Amino acid sequence: MLAIHELEEITIGDLTQFQIAKEDKVIIGHEAVSNILDGLLNKEQIMNLVVEFDERKSKEALFAHYCDKLECDIQSKLYDEEGCVDLNDQDGNETLKDSRVQALLKTGKSWSDMWLTFGQNVYNYDENFTEISNYVKDNNISELRKK
Repeated sequence: MLAIHELEEITIGDLTQFQIAKEDKVIIGHEAVSNILDGLLNKEQIMNLVVEFDERKSKEALFAHYCDKLECDIQSKLYDEEGCVDLNDQDGNETLKDSRVQALLKTGKSWSDMWLTFGQNVYNYDENFTEISNYVKDNNISELRKK
């Protein structure tokens, strides 16, 4: 389910909630996946998994959603630790105009701390995912990866 969810990005890219409304992304995402799957015998079965992921009503879909979001959070921490993000060099980045992002920027936290905090507040992680997210916030992930 998680891997299939990523199919839409082949066509529409990895659009964030700062770039497009959730409802609009679901519509164009489903259309993109449907186009990619055209001609496959099990297209309907695969599309059902995409819809299940987006609805997040099953335990499996919620787990996949948390994994998807947490992967982005962990990647933000790695980017931050490796110096890949300069918040002072973001001309044209529409995300920085978002009021939620602006509020986080005013806290003075690192980019990854802001992103991880945002994820914890928005995605309603269960206790297990919150624990992982806090671990990522509190540790140097780049160093752990080298071990």
